Formats: sequence, structure tokens, C-alpha cells
Amino acid sequence: MKATEAVDWVDPARWRATPAAERLRLLRLVQANIDRHFDELVTADCRAKGIDPANPADAHQVGTSVQRVLVPLPANVAATIDLYEGLVRGRPLQPLAITPAGDGRFDVRLSPRGKDRLLNGDRTDVLRVIGEPRRVDPYAKPGGIVAVLGAGNVASSFEMIRALFVDGCVVVHKPHPLNEDADRVWEKVLRPLVDVHAAAFCPADEGRELTRDPRLSKIYFTGGTGSAKAIMEATDTELVSECGGNNPCVVVPGDRPWTEREIRHQALQIATIVTISGGSICGRTQTLVTSRHWPQRRQLLDAITVALRDLTPGSSTGYPGVDKMFTAFRDAYPGGRIVQPVDARPASQVMVIEDVGTEGFALENEAFCQVMSEVALDVAPDAATFLPAAAQFANDKLLGTLAATILIDEDTRKAHAATVDRAVTELRYGAVGVNTMPPVVWTNPYLIWGGNEEGRAFVSGRGNFGNLLGYENAEKSIVVSGFTSPGHLIMTSKRGWLALSTRFARYAIRPTWPRLFALAVTATRTSFRRAGS
Repeated sequence: MKATEAVDWVDPARWRATPAAERLRLLRLVQANIDRHFDELVTADCRAKGIDPANPADAHQVGTSVQRVLVPLPANVAATIDLYEGLVRGRPLQPLAITPAGDGRFDVRLSPRGKDRLLNGDRTDVLRVIGEPRRVDPYAKPGGIVAVLGAGNVASSFEMIRALFVDGCVVVHKPHPLNEDADRVWEKVLRPLVDVHAAAFCPADEGRELTRDPRLSKIYFTGGTGSAKAIMEATDTELVSECGGNNPCVVVPGDRPWTEREIRHQALQIATIVTISGGSICGRTQTLVTSRHWPQRRQLLDAITVALRDLTPGSSTGYPGVDKMFTAFRDAYPGGRIVQPVDARPASQVMVIEDVGTEGFALENEAFCQVMSEVALDVAPDAATFLPAAAQFANDKLLGTLAATILIDEDTRKAHAATVDRAVTELRYGAVGVNTMPPVVWTNPYLIWGGNEEGRAFVSGRGNFGNLLGYENAEKSIVVSGFTSPGHLIMTSKRGWLALSTRFARYAIRPTWPRLFALAVTATRTSFRRAGS
């Protein structure tokens, strides 16, 4: 239906009056539909990305498609079922702990919980809030109509679940033109919500009409900064947006040398996040921040090259326009090293630019493709000196405020706990991962995902998504995991990645004990596969 007809269809008053038990029933219907249409969603996403599910050489890219389309929204549905089960029982879902974080801030520990603790036993997921933690129940919110504008790189708008079940609003969804096929499948999945006039869908070319409809309460948008600014200029409706940026990974010199196994693990984690989905994800690490004087700097950089070339399968870069950005980086840094993965997938070259300096093109632009740069700070290689300097550099010099990562071995983290805590606080980013990469925040319904640019120029967006328990004044998400955690995002096998992604997606859809066991078995088997297999 047209945008105007879609807004006509949804009924905010009816949805606001829908009791928790009925909303819970609808969520369970949607959950069952996701399982039912699993293969259709993957096929639609692969077709949009030019991936051949029948080609064994593309198995890992099919796996990434599975994670891209069948983890974010289903994970939100499963968590929201837990939320509404608590509302129906009259026992609202509670945080795991609340602790003071200094300067009037509090850390609300939210996950992992339930069965997820077995998957991520060494991880702590925290929401940092300013002031005394205060929650707002979904039924205490004013409701309204939200337009959700889907992203181009991800055919799964979990923002719809946030709008419906956390903010209490009805939703009109407009897909990105690249994801219209998947959106038609999602319309079938979400049919129970459409039938009760809580959701509606409109074509990709109806964006102008939809965003200018005066009946909208808010617009949720994921995409480019330029597009977000154009929307804000065209309408007075509040825009909640996530627009990416140049995300740093701060490599903290250890009090002791890293072992070869630790070097290899971190190189694989970095190589995976740099290349997954052809580099076209907002939360990818783009800039490594190191100490020029760290004795193991060269060893780590060489290990990353080996990981990119020999140990992780190549992923094609296919998002429209990224070839031009890749060329722009090559022109700006003709000395940058081009790494070709050993499996020679088309358009899978990675550009590695070492020691780019503390000013210039590589810092001021988001690549959104397979480019990784390194900034070697002229700072002493000890945590107490380096980490504050690196945090200040990341705040002052890099584009955007979306997500930052700190890599620090366990011994050094324990010895410099106060320094690490201070850096996490001072990093002006919406998500901070200690020994883990930002996508774990993006897929976590309990945390927030978005920029952290209060009082700064618009780059990574305004507001945030997620926040299942409805905390006010949320400032950032913080995830801490083990230095070489088995839960890290590491891709070393094509068939193994596909199998692991499929099991993980099935578990995200419906987190049962049999699916958890199947995931654990697959993860164990995958760890023994190699990049070419």
C-alpha cells in the first residue's frame, strides 16, 4: 500500500489499549513465523547481495547473510517475549545488578541472562545511565506512529520491535530499495501485527511521502549521515538515527608480552570484523590505535596480514558505491598494502594502511568497505600512559561516535583496572567493547545502539535503539569479555561459518535447550575447520 494508506491503516489508540497478554500472543505468532520463513528470508537477502547459496565458495557469505537477516529482529522478539511474560505475571523483568559508576552515573548490568550465560559466561553487558536509574513501562509511554526506514546493508529492521513493544507505538515500515524482496517476506512474518492494525508496510520509493506525513510521532532511520540530514531538513518530525562512523580499536600494550596464541586470536578477531559483509557494516572496526613503541606492534600487524590473507575466507565487497570509496583511499594512500585472501573471491581485496598519522583522510572518513588503517601514537607503551592518550585521540580525531573497542590482556587489565574504567567512561562513543567487537551490542536488545554526540556535530546520529527495559538517560553500552573468549566473532571456515550462523540464528529465534545444545556442538566442530573449507 502507499505510504498514506499505510499510515491510515495503523491504529495507535487500538494498540495502546491492547493488553500485555494479547501482545504476548502476537509475539509468539511472529516468532513461529520467523522459523517458518527462515529459508525465504535468507534467499531474499542473498539475492539482493549477489550471493549464490548453491556455490560452496560462497558458503561463508551465506552464513553472514543468515546472521544479518535472522539474528537482530528475532533476538529482539525472543527478549521481548521475556519482557511481556513478566508484565503478564505482574513481575517485571529486572536487571541483574545496579552499581555506582562515579560522577552521578550508574551501571545497570542486563545480560547475559538465562541460557545465554552458558554461551557467554565470561561476558558482562552493562547499560551506563546518567543519574539514578529510572525505567519507563511500555504502557506508560505516550505511543503514536513511528516510521521505520530500513537500512540498505541489513534486511532486518529490529527497530520495529523496539517501536511496537518498548515504545508502545504503531509502525509503518519502508525498506531500502536493496531489500524490497526481504521486506515482502517480513510482511508475511509480521502479518499478525498487520492484522491488528499495529504495523503496515509501504514501498521503497515512498520515503518522501512517508517522512512528511504530519501524523508521524517519530522517524527511526539507519543509514548515511547525508540522508539523515536531508530527512531532518524536510520535516519537523523527530528523527532517531544511527549513521555509522570511523570506529577505533585501541590496542593496549601489555605489562607482559602477548603469547603467540593471543596474537593470533586478536588478529583473527580483527580480520573478521574488518571483512565481514564486505566491510559494509556500521559497527566494523576501521582504525587500529597502537603505541609506536610497543615491542609487539610489528608482530600484531604481521599477524593481521596473515589472518586476512591465509586464515579467514575472503568476502566480496558489493554494496553500491563502496568501490569509489575504496579507490579514494587508494588514491590518498598509494603506499597502502593490498591483501588478497587466498581463496581469491571477487572484490575481496583488503587495503591495510599502516601508520597513517594523526591527521588526514583516513581519520576523517568512514570507509564502509574493506579498508583498515593504523595510527601509531608516539606514546610510551604502558597502559597507564597509552590508554588515556588513545582515548583522547579517538574522541578528538576520528569521525563519529558510534562504537569503540579496547583490546587488553587479562593481567594488564587487572593491574590497571582504574585506568581501564576511566577510559571506558571518557570514550565518547555509544558502545564500548572491552575485548569484544561492537556487533555484540547491536544484536543485544537490552543495550542501546547509537551515537554519543550530545553537543557535538551530527555524524553518527541522534538517539538510540534497543533499551528493552526502558531506562531513561542511557549514555552508552559497555560489554566486557575475556581476552581470548570462545564467544568472539571469528570466521576461519566457510562451511563452518555457515553451520554456526544457522545454528546461532535458530537459537536466536527460539532459545530452547535443544537449540543451545546444537549450537554448542556446531561451535566445537567449527573450531577445527580451516579457512578454505
